[in-house]
Parts: sequence; structure tokens; C-alpha cells
Amino acid sequence: MNQKILLIIQREFLSRVKKKSFLIMTILGPLLMAGVILSRFWLEMIPEEPQTIVIVDETKLFNGKLIENEGVKFEFLNKEIILAKKDFYTIENNILLYIPSNILQGQAIQVYYKKQPSLETVSYLQSQVNTKLQDFKLLASGIDQEKLAQTKTKVKVLSTKVAESGEEETSNSALKILIGFLGGFLIYLFVFLYGSQVMRGVIEEKSNRIIEVIISSVKPFELMMGKIIGIACVGLLQFLLWVILTFGFSTLAMNFFASKNYNAKTVEETFKSNSPVQQNVSEPEIDISASETLQSLAKIDFVLIISLFIFYFLGGYLLYGALFAAIGAAVDNEADTQQFILPITAPLIIAFIAAQVVIKDPESQMAFWFSIIPFTSPVVMMVRIPFGIPIWQVGLSMILLVAGFILTTWFAAKIYRTGILMYGKKPTFKELSKWLFYKN
Repeated sequence: MNQKILLIIQREFLSRVKKKSFLIMTILGPLLMAGVILSRFWLEMIPEEPQTIVIVDETKLFNGKLIENEGVKFEFLNKEIILAKKDFYTIENNILLYIPSNILQGQAIQVYYKKQPSLETVSYLQSQVNTKLQDFKLLASGIDQEKLAQTKTKVKVLSTKVAESGEEETSNSALKILIGFLGGFLIYLFVFLYGSQVMRGVIEEKSNRIIEVIISSVKPFELMMGKIIGIACVGLLQFLLWVILTFGFSTLAMNFFASKNYNAKTVEETFKSNSPVQQNVSEPEIDISASETLQSLAKIDFVLIISLFIFYFLGGYLLYGALFAAIGAAVDNEADTQQFILPITAPLIIAFIAAQVVIKDPESQMAFWFSIIPFTSPVVMMVRIPFGIPIWQVGLSMILLVAGFILTTWFAAKIYRTGILMYGKKPTFKELSKWLFYKN
């Protein structure tokens, strides 16, 4: 690599790594990530404040039939709903449940409240009433409820991939979806984040006239490439530090919870007790044990996924980073970038939207084409990779991404070398197209 480009890479890397903002975000980012991961767990550990629900039951069928739990108690009132509503604010209870006499004919139940009840409480009431109504109707029809309950069966679906060699591999699709979408989202986020840093850096140097001094020593192309690669190194370093620190902070927090005797059994009981809807469900809809999850994790080739993540992150960033640099060179201030940002970032936004569709069917034609086109492949291909797509598709995608980077860098360099020393004029798309054909 050219010695001048290496010096620019070093300058861009060190100037950003030494900033306080880099150090703050490197520490604050993992703290926020770990906080998001653990906040739901911590919130679920907080017991819900118990409350007593007063009920006016015109059918006289539900008294003593509704099942209470730690968070919800029932108290039946022997009075008409009009009087119960009139006296509602004279009692401490927050919720009044009215069950009309014609509920068996499809009439809705009515919940009156002083303060908005939680969604779980309302769902629990609905679940309890629905279950008891079903029992009443079965009893009225002469159907044996025990025999009917015995006919209910939960079928567990195991996904098994069969290779051409005949080898079978049982996989956890949900886990692959999570890993794939997370990889695609991180590339989408980092390309936007560090691509815009390239653009702002060019605009800042141009507006301060520092660029005139630098250009006297290096070529515009060398400056552009050094700036792009230098910021890419900063991005990779920060990403690796985020992964390490997030894992470290999360481990420390989990050890803290463990020291408070929040073992696996306690956590499971807490989740169940804080989810009233689940109290009425005899079996979970999805039964995936921790051992099966660990087995699925062991079968995933994380070395391949991380390696391809780094490649697609660098490829996608270099492709879009060159275009962001061209925009920065073409304008005098950040306000003038708005007209150029959308056409450049639109493919990246489309890729993120497409990834949410592709993840449902990673083998579709749409998934194939979006993972091949260089402007969308960094995001979409990362979504598909955990599902084990053919190697030739990955190879083709990588070759086209490299070719796309070379092509966009060539176009960006044409704009960069002309716009970097141009001041006081707002360029248009027509003007930019002319710059592409200027001779050296």
C-alpha cells in the first residue's frame, strides 16, 4: 500500500481513537446494550402489586369458579351494576368487572377502572372468563370435559436439514433468525454511522481550508482512500470492544443476580407469576429446553459467521463510504448534503426492509437477488448465512461486492478530486455527472 495512504490511515485512526467521544461511546455503548438485555429480566423480577377485582355477576355462574393468583384476587358483589358503579369511588378497589346475564349469547363483559389496569391483568380476566364460559357450554352440551382435555395434543416440530450426501442436521430456526437479523442490523447500523463520519470529516476539513494544505502533499484519491480505511479501522476496533465489554458487563450483572439467589428455578417461577395469562395454560406452545438451545448453538459455525460479518461490514462500508466521501467533497456544509443523501442511502434502507421479508424465506428468489446485488448484499446476505446457503452464492456475492466497491470508488474519486477544492457553489446531479468526465 502507498506510504502516503498509510500515513493518512494512521492520522485518521489516531485522531478519532484519542477523542473523548470515542472513549465515552466505547464504554457507554456496551453499558446500554447490557442494560437493554438485563432490564427486561430485572423488571420481570419485580413482583406486580396485588389487587382485588370486584365483580358483578348477573349470571351467578362465576362465583367461586374464577382462579386467583398472587397478583389478582376476586370479590363478588351482590348488587346491581348501576349501584356498583355509583359506589365505585367509595371503595379502594381499582377495577370493577361486569358480567351481563346474556354473556352466553355473545354479550361482552365490561371492565370499569379508576386507573388504567395493566394489559396482563385485562388479558387474565378475559382468559378466565373465556375458559369458564367454554366449560359451561360443554357441560350444557353433555360433553365430558376430561375426555375432551385428553384429546388435546401439543405437537413439537423439529426442523431437519438433509444434505446431498444424506447427512441430516437438526436446527433451531428461531436461533438462526436471531443471529442472522442481528448481523444484518449491525452492518446496517455501522455503515450509516461510520459512513456519515467520513462525510462529516471531509466537510470539516474542506470548510476549514485544511484540505488545501493536505492536497499539496497527497493526491485526492490517496486522501479519500486513507480517510475511508482509517475510519473503517476505528469502526472495527469499536465494534470488537463493544462485543467484549458487553459480554463482560452482562456476565458481571448476571453474577450479581446469582449472588442474590436468583437461580434458574427462581427466574422461571418469577416469569410465570408475573404473567397471569400463562396461569391458565397447561403446556407451553413452544417447548425448547436449554440443552437443545446449547446443542443448536454448538452446531452453528460462528467462526464462518464472524469472518463473513467482517468481510461484509468492510465491503459494505467501503462501498458506501466512498460515496459518502464524494458527497462531503461536493458540498461546503452539512445542510447541502440532504439532496444527495437519500439516493445513496435508499438501497441500504431497502436492504434492511427486505431483510425482514427475506428472513421468513431465505431460499426465495428475492433473497437470492438481494444478497447478490452489491448495494444490498451486506445486509441481506448476513441474514441468510446462518441458514447454510450454497457456497457458490456466497462466493458470487463476495466477488460482486468487491467489484461494486471498486466501481463506486472510481466514480467517487472522480467527484472527489474535482469537488474537494471547489467552494461557494451548490452542485446539482447534472454538475456531478460532468465531474465524472473531467480529465486529469
